[in-house]
Amino acid sequence: MTQQTHLTSEAPDTGSAPAPADPRLLTTAASPRGWLQAVRRNLRGGELGPLPVIVGLILIAVVFQSMNDRFLSPQNLSNLTVQIAAIGLMTTGVIMVLLLGEIDLSVGSVAGLAAGVLGVLAVRYGVNEWLAILIAVVAGLLVGLLHGVIFAKVGVPAFVVTLAGLLGWQGLHLFLMGQDGSINTSPNGPIALLTQTYFVPLVGWGVVAIALACYLVSVLAAETKRRKAGLPCKKAPEVALRTLLLALPLAGGAWVLNQYKGVPLAFLIFVGFVVALDLVLRKTRYGRMVYAVGGNAEAARRAGIDVDFIRVSVFAIASALASLGGIMLVSRNFAASVSTGAGEELMMAIAAAVIGGTSLFGGRGNAYSALLGGLVLGAISSGLLLLQMDTSVRFMITAAVLLVAVILDAASRRGRKTHARGGA
Repeated sequence: MTQQTHLTSEAPDTGSAPAPADPRLLTTAASPRGWLQAVRRNLRGGELGPLPVIVGLILIAVVFQSMNDRFLSPQNLSNLTVQIAAIGLMTTGVIMVLLLGEIDLSVGSVAGLAAGVLGVLAVRYGVNEWLAILIAVVAGLLVGLLHGVIFAKVGVPAFVVTLAGLLGWQGLHLFLMGQDGSINTSPNGPIALLTQTYFVPLVGWGVVAIALACYLVSVLAAETKRRKAGLPCKKAPEVALRTLLLALPLAGGAWVLNQYKGVPLAFLIFVGFVVALDLVLRKTRYGRMVYAVGGNAEAARRAGIDVDFIRVSVFAIASALASLGGIMLVSRNFAASVSTGAGEELMMAIAAAVIGGTSLFGGRGNAYSALLGGLVLGAISSGLLLLQMDTSVRFMITAAVLLVAVILDAASRRGRKTHARGGA
């Protein structure tokens, strides 16, 4: 008769220091003490997770609300969700590139180019706006493919390729805009509706219910597979608690947004891409290959992964998402101009990714970094605007927050190396 042994958070006393166990194989006791032990174990091993960002968001909300009571008003929070959609979409693409351990400096210029293509087609040539949106996204996709091929096949460093793209695509954007420098779009067409559409309360609550149901079904399915495979799995109380912890911010957010105009379509589009990208990265073979290439490209190549394909496809996805961000900028401003994507968009997209928890060293991070980082930067920007602070102050505060995020990333990496958890 065989005896099945489950790993627990406490190792048996064997007289010598035990080798660190993979935290994914450790079970957590379904009690406050067990969850606290799991948190402490992860923190000691450099697995900070989203905790620093969440704590930072709470502190930002407390500070700005104490200085201006309109900060947490439904109207301001609704405007905040629309404000972060464009940069957030660009950030999701940046995250994909950072997971490879590379950088894309062209996302702002690609966003501007997509905005220019959209404005020229929809206004100057009278192309159907939906078709113009599609062509603008395809243009961004082709730009990313070009970047990826030059990087992966020719061997030019991604930094140099995308730096050239930053200058070149910005030049093409200026050429498309012509002497006018700005093209006003229709305030009532499909382009404008992307950021001007708000859903009635019933739709918002329906989205929350569907999201919770999908999460619960996916967790139960995953735990059932683990149980059948004889692996440690989460107990019912822990699954229930996780679902409740997810329900609280979702329901609270929907309730607040419904106090103003409802849930914005732009925010739903952004969150939809974040969730889709997260599922691709965590649940598909392609996503695992992205992490593998980012962790060690040569090891991934020897394991049979087509490293060039992964690199080309990631840069294509990043540029396509950047073009979507440019379209959102046009929708929000009712115009495409020479300044679209040429300002702080690149800086903010990269900063949001890093602040949200994506490592600069490659191989670590997730799609939700775009949402968390975007909320942090959006909250700082919104709070300072309410306080009528100068843009220079916002840049300095953003720089400080970014520096703290990078320091935490470096400290986390050292902690993982110390505990032999894959830090390179």
